[in-house]
Amino acid sequence: MVLRFVPRVLGALLVCLAALVTGCSSGSGGAVEASASAPAWAHGMATVPAGRLPAEARRTLRLIDDGGPFPYAKDGSTFGNFEGGLPERRRGHYREYTVPTPGARDRGARRIVTGSGGETYYTDDHYQSFKAVLR
Repeated sequence: MVLRFVPRVLGALLVCLAALVTGCSSGSGGAVEASASAPAWAHGMATVPAGRLPAEARRTLRLIDDGGPFPYAKDGSTFGNFEGGLPERRRGHYREYTVPTPGARDRGARRIVTGSGGETYYTDDHYQSFKAVLR
């Protein structure tokens, strides 16, 4: 009697395994990707194409490219990198910009940090981790 259920269980396990493998390898669903074509400054970091950032982050990138105006007084201020999540650079190398978080009553946790060498980084957890933004 138990043997009748083995093919069903095995089949269900194979379907789950196939879904897991397909989901992990497709690069879909906002997954962070490593890219062989990433610039040298992004070497060894998780990357995200700019087009896959949240809409608010893409709007912030456009404001940065346009030179503002920025909605928050701290936008464009020096980012000290005190957490050490980005490569060590001289003070003033990095600038930070707020990425609005829908429903947040304050600036929220999302930021874009740019470097004077053309680097762009995104964090959605208030500097605990960064992704190099591929533009």
